[in-house]
Amino acid sequence: RPALLVHLLAGAGQDALGALRQTMAYLRYHCPQIPVILDVKRGDIGPTADMYALEAFEHYEADALTVNPYMGGDTLQPFLRYADKGVVVLCRTSNPGSGDFQNLQVDGGKRLFELVAEKAAREWNGIGNVSLVVGATYPEELARVRQIVGDMPLLVPGVGAQGGDVETVLRNGRTAEGAGLVINASRSILYAGRGTDFAEAAGRAAKELRDEINRYR
Repeated sequence: RPALLVHLLAGAGQDALGALRQTMAYLRYHCPQIPVILDVKRGDIGPTADMYALEAFEHYEADALTVNPYMGGDTLQPFLRYADKGVVVLCRTSNPGSGDFQNLQVDGGKRLFELVAEKAAREWNGIGNVSLVVGATYPEELARVRQIVGDMPLLVPGVGAQGGDVETVLRNGRTAEGAGLVINASRSILYAGRGTDFAEAAGRAAKELRDEINRYR
């Protein structure tokens, strides 16, 4: 089913956090059946992570959030303890410089993102609430992650403005049942129109992406 990805607005202006609260409240009221992923990429030591988890899951009432695992598995535990919430772990991100570290060879020749995928599937997903971020801009790595994690859901940014190809994403990332992917597009939908018809333009762009995804499933 569809999901909504909401980016943290901190730093965007004085009233950004208030706008985020209003946005989350609007989504809960008008779209209660659609899970909302808060894209905050949190990652810190335990006591700080405790507060980040409380902020995301209790204050904003998000259904899931993105987290950064590169300080170690212990920093994910405060999020993982929320059994009814999703924890979306950065693995192979879509930005051009992600390979600087994520492709480094470690642990007998494995690449770092492969080790993250293994730990997510074998250690962190004990109650089945973990998924991974893998960019559409790296389809071969997407296929490798799918091979490692089996049917675990993957959040796939990078289609649209970043140039990822929907057909390639489906071919490399879907499960045997044709599912297991949350394909995210941001700028190509948000800025589809810049006039008074921006909402209608965004709606058309979202529906076109949905139809394209379903065409290749």
